[in-house]
Amino acid sequence: MAFRCFCQPGLGMKNREPILLGEGDDHAVYWIGSDDESAFRFNVYLVIDGEEAVIVDPGSRAFFPEIFERVGRLIDPWNVTGVVLCHQDPDVAASIVDWLRFNPALRIIASERTNVLLPHYGVKDYDFYNIVERPVWRFASGRKLRFVEAPFLHFAGAFATYDESSRFLFSGDIWAALDTERVLVVRDFDYHVTLMDLFHIDYMASNKAAAGFAKRLEDYVIDAILPQHGSIIPSEYVERAIDYLMDLQCGLDLIYPDL
Repeated sequence: MAFRCFCQPGLGMKNREPILLGEGDDHAVYWIGSDDESAFRFNVYLVIDGEEAVIVDPGSRAFFPEIFERVGRLIDPWNVTGVVLCHQDPDVAASIVDWLRFNPALRIIASERTNVLLPHYGVKDYDFYNIVERPVWRFASGRKLRFVEAPFLHFAGAFATYDESSRFLFSGDIWAALDTERVLVVRDFDYHVTLMDLFHIDYMASNKAAAGFAKRLEDYVIDAILPQHGSIIPSEYVERAIDYLMDLQCGLDLIYPDL
């Protein structure tokens, strides 16, 4: 069957329950994020393809037991073959310590700039998949994840992950929003802009970085944007979200406005 996207305003959240975001043709995407009540609550996503899976941005060590339990409801955790790290911050990456302790054969999918910092978590001798040298991840089925570099948003080695089957863009901290209200999918984009501003104005490098990344997406058909913080942006707001990056004034634009 064709892939069906459920990322629509009104999609409910159930505490401690994985949430199906889309499925079709033996391929599915789930939200399995944290129950943190802070504005910096983080999202974790699980991409299942046949008998294997990839975790996107596994999150903090503090929430590893519940994330691991959610994965186990959906697939044998031993069938998780890769873990995507859009960058190395602890809210994104710290739980790789626990994932590698569980399965040392996991492939850590990241940029080289992220990889040089990961040993500071106390991990070593893992299988590193370099997204710069190999910008496509292939499942056994032949389906693909594509990696889109996003330098200085907000880390030099940051990147986003595009799932060709779902046409979902896992954007990491790009389009992140800060909000204590648990809304899974954006309902009001004008209001959501104010929540994205709380993050982007201070954390993102410059308009050149933001607009440059937006232009890299011109050839991608995107049905939903799935950030690491805040709410998912559904298809009806994707174009406005890209325009947001094109127009964004942030970081160095504001600190050095006369340069």
